[in-house]
Amino acid sequence: MDVKRDGIFKEMEGILASPQNHLLEKAVKAGRIPIGYTCSFVPEALLMADALVPVRVRAPGTAGTEIADNYLSNFICSYTRSLLESVVADRYDLIRGWVFVPSCAHMQRLIDNVHYLKKLEFSHVLDVPHKSTAMHVEWLTEEYAVLADKLSSHFGVDLSDEALAKAVGGWNEFVEVMKSIGELRKRPESPITGTEFHLLLMAAQVSPKDMILPYLLEAKEKLEERGGSGRKVRARLMLIGGELDDPEYIRVIESQNAVVVADRTCTGSIPGLTPIELNGGPLIKTLAEHSFKKTLCPRMMEDFDRRLQIILDTVREYRVDGVVIEVIKFCDLWGVDMVPMVKAIRSEGIPVLKLEREYRLSGEGQIRTRVQAFIESMGK
Repeated sequence: MDVKRDGIFKEMEGILASPQNHLLEKAVKAGRIPIGYTCSFVPEALLMADALVPVRVRAPGTAGTEIADNYLSNFICSYTRSLLESVVADRYDLIRGWVFVPSCAHMQRLIDNVHYLKKLEFSHVLDVPHKSTAMHVEWLTEEYAVLADKLSSHFGVDLSDEALAKAVGGWNEFVEVMKSIGELRKRPESPITGTEFHLLLMAAQVSPKDMILPYLLEAKEKLEERGGSGRKVRARLMLIGGELDDPEYIRVIESQNAVVVADRTCTGSIPGLTPIELNGGPLIKTLAEHSFKKTLCPRMMEDFDRRLQIILDTVREYRVDGVVIEVIKFCDLWGVDMVPMVKAIRSEGIPVLKLEREYRLSGEGQIRTRVQAFIESMGK
């Protein structure tokens, strides 16, 4: 199944080719306000209210990090370096506001250097707790309330309960479409590859949801009519890891007659594709509760068992043959989490492949060789 043969996916590739795309440009011309963010704990629904547009910050096409290297130590990950390089190079000039989360020491260094090197029109740092008890829900609720007040005051946008409820409706509509596409991956012969799914999902994270929705609906209709791929698939894989915003990496994995049918990454389907359930309570608190529910991050303490169980349940639900764990080199959170996670998954009789990588795709031949050997080790 070749992504490039289908026009809708080629359109998504175009959207992801640079940090800014034609849909975002169109939104800006219409008076809308793009807000860049760096972490899944940033509430997208809040940034969809009124004229705001949430944009997950990526660094595609970064050829090198020569400037960023002057400000970051040798042990800072390549994702952080690439983001800082792109910020300094003014590749995000359409973004008018930034919402950061110091989710790890590396991202804290990014925040420090961005503020040192650039004068931002609007910037806010969310202090996200490391636990999800009732006290910590109140903590995050207050953080979101402060963010909403600052956004409303600076940009003059309406972030009332009515505006937030409308934004939540838009978020839930997007989620339902993506979830219905994701359900197709459960079929014995999936009509959609992992590469294609992530093209749709990542394009939606960098574009106004209402503008990308017609593309997603068109893709859903075509995929439901497509049927199976017609090619022999040797293995159904699940992909786990941190920041993975380049579908090309998944394409390399799938080039060995495998298909990625499920995922659990910072930017993948499981963490974010959860509808927001309105329970009659304060909407800001509902967003905080939703963030803890949807975001499965190793930075969270006392949460390992829950994250592991979700992975095991997903393996069974999607009939996964093996799990691939990808970790960006020098990533403290995922690097540490990977050790007990691999042991726990293997103890359930599930094969696991560990891949360390750089943010920018490199070493494709080595990746193909290791994936091929992994599939053969499963007797596929």
